[in-house]
Amino acid sequence: MSEAFARICSWDNLLEAYRKAARGKRGRATAARFEFDLAERLLELKRDLETGRYRPGGYVHFFVHEPKRRKISAAPFRDRVVHHALCNVIEARFERLFIADSYANRTGKGTHRAVDRLQQFARRYRYVLRADIVQHFPSIDHAILRATLARAIPEDDVMALIDILLASGSGVLDGEYDMVYFPGDDLLANCRPRGLPIGNLTSQFWSNCYLHPFDQFVKRELACPAYLRYVDDFALFSDSKSELWAWKRAIVLRLARLRLTLHEAATQALPVACGIPWLGFVVYPDHRRVKARKVRAATRSLGARLAEYQAGHMSFAEFDASVQGWINHVRYADSWGLRRHVLARLRFRRLPENPPGAARP
Repeated sequence: MSEAFARICSWDNLLEAYRKAARGKRGRATAARFEFDLAERLLELKRDLETGRYRPGGYVHFFVHEPKRRKISAAPFRDRVVHHALCNVIEARFERLFIADSYANRTGKGTHRAVDRLQQFARRYRYVLRADIVQHFPSIDHAILRATLARAIPEDDVMALIDILLASGSGVLDGEYDMVYFPGDDLLANCRPRGLPIGNLTSQFWSNCYLHPFDQFVKRELACPAYLRYVDDFALFSDSKSELWAWKRAIVLRLARLRLTLHEAATQALPVACGIPWLGFVVYPDHRRVKARKVRAATRSLGARLAEYQAGHMSFAEFDASVQGWINHVRYADSWGLRRHVLARLRFRRLPENPPGAARP
């Protein structure tokens, strides 16, 4: 057993992995069942990992429709503990390699820092090329991902665990993938295992690993001084439109090596003064707006939460947490008037002192 795999299986690491997996979810039945006999469940998981008997369970699938329809796959709680245990050990190896301007699923980064950084670039350059990848998670090729991971993970037993986790998600997103053929493909190309379940911690982390060589290509080979990425959304800045168009052509060819494609029609070199759609905001050099679609979605969501509260299905603290969460998000834009407008539409009604069915004193 390698030292790295022993650290993955160690009691301290599994306990820490459990704490991370349970964060914000301790009220849910799956986490509660695991916690009920925590020590024995962690010891059993430790034995299964050490003896090679560990196998992931089945996923629970559901769809979300904001901002677009996506299939979310939830792994059993026990497997989520394994995901955290693995990432606790290997993440630091890749963190040293990642570029500073990759912002998704990284400590000290996140959505709002990515918005801040984009605006910094918008103030320094005249033009932007903003792009995103078609069906990013369904398109991730397992063989390419495994080769990328293996360059930083020489331990065979750690890679064997990764292979087990990869295989557990194989085919989960096949229905979400539209087949794309690349130069050199043969008839077996559509049999290549692909896809990472959206919702797994490992999927989010491996997405960054998968696109790390592309980040290096943009920074080193294209020598773009102003580039940032958040998952599959990325932007390049320049004072020359022709340079951005040349970079776009090179990017299309390089992404093909990763079996990825761009939304090419939407990938245009535009003046930054036009506003840059970015992570739910429209960013200008001197101000920011919240996307209209996000405002409509927030109005519907907060209205539904208010109805749940007034029907007695949630506490005021839970409703207030939803409102404060939205306020804390949109305050990163010039949104004072917007906040007043949305919150004014939340109409409270006086609750009866003795609602129907309530016990009387």
